[in-house]
Amino acid sequence: MEKSDTKNPVEPLHTLTAEQVISHLQTSKDGLSAAEAEERLRRYGKNALQEAAGKSIFAKLLEQFKDVMIIILLIAALISGLLGEWTDSLIILVVVILNAVLGVIQENKAEQALTALKQMSSPYAQVVRDGKAMNIKAEDLVPGDIVVLEAGNVVPADLRIIESASLKIEEAALTGESVPVEKGVEALDKADLVIGDRKNMAYMSSNVSYGRGIGVVTATGAETEVGKIAGYISQEEDEVTPLQTKLNELGKYFTFIIIGVAIVIFVVGLIEGREIFEMLLTSISLAVAAIPEGLPAIVTIILALGVQKMAKRKAIIRKLPAVETLGSTEIICSDKTGTLTQNKMTVKHVYLDGALHPAEEPLQQVEGYESFLQVMTLCNDSKITEGASDAAGTQNNVSFIGDPTETALVDFALAKGLDKRDGERRYPRTAEIPFDSERKLMTTIHDMSSHRNVEAASPYRFMTKGAPDVLLERCSHIFIHGTVVPMTSEHRHDIAAANKEMAIKALRVLALAYQDAERLPEELTTEAVEQELVFSGLVGMIDPPREEVKEAVRICKMAGIRPVMITGDHRDTAAAIAKELDIIQDESGVLTGTELNQISDKDFADKVTEYSVYARVSPEHKVRIVQAWRKKGKIVAMTGDGVNDAPALKTSDIGVGMGITGTDVSKGVSDMVLADDNFSTIVVAVEEGRKVYSNIRKTIQYLLSANLGEVVTLFIATLLNWKILFPIHILWINLVTDTLPALALGFEQAESDMMKRPPRKASTSIFADGVGSSIVYQGLLEAALTLFAYYWGHTHYSENVAITMAFATLGLIQLTHAFNVRSNKHSLFKIGFFSNKYMNYAALISALLVIVVVVIPGLNDLFNVVMLNTEQWIVVIAASLSIVPIVEIVKLVTRSLNKQA
Repeated sequence: MEKSDTKNPVEPLHTLTAEQVISHLQTSKDGLSAAEAEERLRRYGKNALQEAAGKSIFAKLLEQFKDVMIIILLIAALISGLLGEWTDSLIILVVVILNAVLGVIQENKAEQALTALKQMSSPYAQVVRDGKAMNIKAEDLVPGDIVVLEAGNVVPADLRIIESASLKIEEAALTGESVPVEKGVEALDKADLVIGDRKNMAYMSSNVSYGRGIGVVTATGAETEVGKIAGYISQEEDEVTPLQTKLNELGKYFTFIIIGVAIVIFVVGLIEGREIFEMLLTSISLAVAAIPEGLPAIVTIILALGVQKMAKRKAIIRKLPAVETLGSTEIICSDKTGTLTQNKMTVKHVYLDGALHPAEEPLQQVEGYESFLQVMTLCNDSKITEGASDAAGTQNNVSFIGDPTETALVDFALAKGLDKRDGERRYPRTAEIPFDSERKLMTTIHDMSSHRNVEAASPYRFMTKGAPDVLLERCSHIFIHGTVVPMTSEHRHDIAAANKEMAIKALRVLALAYQDAERLPEELTTEAVEQELVFSGLVGMIDPPREEVKEAVRICKMAGIRPVMITGDHRDTAAAIAKELDIIQDESGVLTGTELNQISDKDFADKVTEYSVYARVSPEHKVRIVQAWRKKGKIVAMTGDGVNDAPALKTSDIGVGMGITGTDVSKGVSDMVLADDNFSTIVVAVEEGRKVYSNIRKTIQYLLSANLGEVVTLFIATLLNWKILFPIHILWINLVTDTLPALALGFEQAESDMMKRPPRKASTSIFADGVGSSIVYQGLLEAALTLFAYYWGHTHYSENVAITMAFATLGLIQLTHAFNVRSNKHSLFKIGFFSNKYMNYAALISALLVIVVVVIPGLNDLFNVVMLNTEQWIVVIAASLSIVPIVEIVKLVTRSLNKQA
């Protein structure tokens, strides 16, 4: 047998007839022979998703040490060891190793996404081979196999449907469409159809929710639509976040600066005739002073603090850098179903007794509402599994099983006081004509004899629901104003107008009708049962937006974030939801997947800003949309819950998965998971992300200005041939001042206008908005005040006193400066000098640690310092505190200049 080109047919298989597909795949309705199936299994491989070759644990661990700042940390550990400070060296090494281990753990968690995707496949499938039905492992399926599908099955491979009996398949995880798709066998005309519109195809990992059918396998394993998604996940490489990029750049800059300054100091010292070993120690001390060795650890801890706060507010962060990235988000590409909407079909309007009524309106006073609710609940195959309703219609612990459209009807009727279970007991079903896609109707027949009422005087009632245009053709009468009357053209016009009004709102509309009969027909046919019906009313349904989402969208816009809806649902439905949420004003901002296919990548990159809603899209489209925004230089967040969202979640700067409705695949590739599936939680996370980044910048400003002060102090002192500080002084000051105060800055509260500012650009320097200039002048100011304290001590007392005063001043001035850094723009007295209790404790403890080495006998000998008298302490404290009013004056001038600008 010649190898069949099942992967690349001349025409898409959904455009071919069932017979043509069977012929193309070189099979038959009796299935493949065992020998042919075995040969094809060798040719095409197992029907399983393949993972890319994973890295070894050692390789993953090694990669964690490639970060520039980690390398600098290791250098600092080495230097500390050379200086005999083994405690500092050990602490640094512990931090580095802990970070590396955590990084490996996070990477392993992310790789579990493909494993979860593999587990979604059906383990067994019912196939026909050699003309006999049998169960085989789904992984042994091959192209050409004939597969039998029944309600409750997981589709084991991609199939072309060749037989269908009311077959409906739920594809929400793959397409994003919340309503099960009715499947047929007819060939489709258009070749360029998105997955959700291929009504004669069934896809791997989707679920059969109703009916039965037979399909022929067209693709297995990696060639299936789910397999392609797995390929996208494995191919997409993780990228570093903006903060990681900036910290790496910062590390590189400091490396060159440190080397350059250390060499200059070393050479100058030799020229001045100082000892080589002494200058070597001085240069190393300078390097230690310049390296912000605590920065990576401090940043990690601040991020972790943000993670804890976000977790308490239902946003679970899987990767620490995602906190910072979320704070700079400019675009949120959100899936519709289950994210912006409730993922639950809900009745919104009913047309009853000649008028349109909103769902929340009481119907007890409307004529005909009882028969209307009867048809709604009894011509219905869904079930209420538990709970009950009281006389007022209050629902208690109710859950439903069945088609989402039908459960919405039962839910609505239950809220109005009609319990389906009670109706079934009173009016049992005696016969039915199931729904089918050709006639678009469903009819059930009920015995009304045991509980007759005014509206049902006959022993039997035929209840029918279906498409309005079809059902109206079968209606000859209408129940209106309390009586059954012949249907007129005016009635039909009013019904059509109501149908159109609901359709404009993108509601899915069903018509309800009934017929009373004295006896059952001899033959249950549509001609005998579904004729001369009495029109009861219309019902309009939709998967509605979450109540809190509109406010979340408003806050997003206020914060300069653009929400973009991406869905597999129909254009009208997507547009209606987007307009209700104020994502778009009109339909000009809507683009379908088919229309997107007609636009080149280059043109789309130019036009992407024109659209805020994308409908009927495939996984490839979602990735393309995210990439187009990223090419614009935007930081993009993508929310989603389905398998179809996984590639875009992976491609985006930050993927946001849904914790409740989300698949393991979508959660596995996400950077953040919403525990409550609430879109508004994203707004909370954005605010927290902005606050975290702001606090990180404050920490960087604090550490670098302090370290710059140390560098300048040592540099100028060396040029002046002053022996101002020993290596142990620098190490102790760094240990004391670079930890607790820096951590305390991570507890600063968000400023009141945080969510009224536009997002910062990814290209924006971490030193923007005055941070860089503040680091420079504040570092120089610290150095000047320290050198002043040394000069005062040297000229008024002795060299030992001068060194001690310089040591104490440099340590304490950094602690008082930590209060300055709490806000780079607002006055410290406006935000409250002592409003951050963690900073108060940190400053107090750190100050004591600086002071005790001076005042405790024995300890001061170890640190080469001497006891200071009251006058000397007054100079030290005055110099240390003076940085606060000086910085306050600079802030005042800056605010005045900005107002004038």
